[in-house]
Amino acid sequence: MITLKGAAVSAKIRVEVTELLHGLSGAAPKLAIVRVGERPDDMSYERGALKKMENFGLQAESFSFPADISDEAFQKEFRRINDNPEIEGILLLRPLPKQINEREIERMIDPDKDLDGISPENIARVFAGEAEGFAPCTAEAVIEVLKANDIDMCGKRAAIVGRSMVVGRPLSMLLLKENATVTICHTRTKELEKTCQDAQILIAAAGKAKMIDASFVGADAVVIDVGINVDNDGKLCGDVDFDSLDGIASMATPVPGGVGTVTTAVLAKHLVMAAKKHRSS
Repeated sequence: MITLKGAAVSAKIRVEVTELLHGLSGAAPKLAIVRVGERPDDMSYERGALKKMENFGLQAESFSFPADISDEAFQKEFRRINDNPEIEGILLLRPLPKQINEREIERMIDPDKDLDGISPENIARVFAGEAEGFAPCTAEAVIEVLKANDIDMCGKRAAIVGRSMVVGRPLSMLLLKENATVTICHTRTKELEKTCQDAQILIAAAGKAKMIDASFVGADAVVIDVGINVDNDGKLCGDVDFDSLDGIASMATPVPGGVGTVTTAVLAKHLVMAAKKHRSS
């Protein structure tokens, strides 16, 4: 089984970002990372994103707020970030605490600064198959991994385990755009194992540690693990039991070191694209 590591894909995207930066005048584009509370997975992703922006020659600033901030106070702070002309891209770490109206924030964010595709405008563009706008970074990272490894999606049977608006649903649209035949699975899917076994490309995005093992995987399938979890030993792991796939899957992404690395690279690419559009308008 070939391990599809994210580092090589990230390096490829870095070349694209460098080329885009050459055609951009003025200061390096600036990203705002907005975090409410101190969830360990949010803070881990934030650290990775800050490091990636620095490595790609971009600016980034974190805006953190206490977990008990009121809806009114957060909306006021978010509006200030959203309206700042020096900030050309925004990453909002979700989910937000229950007291905050997340839907209202999604409607509020400037679509041209919405690098992770959460605004109604960007979601509509993804589902309409339009090139303009930004898809969620993780969903796009999966496509980048497949393309970088010359995995043809055209006509292939692809199954996604997970139906969230962060990965599952938008990723299904991106796969359809590549002419794959897509099945979205979830916890209530009957004969889930059989459905997954029939897939030539299997994407795990269920958010459950090591849920997908060899019994879900067909011979020579390509397995992409989007999950970020912590196992019983406190170690980072994905939704896939990676070790069980050897001798069955043809290729698979590891966790860590797989899709997550590419996701932050896609974020950097989106930032430069947003800056280019902003500065040419």
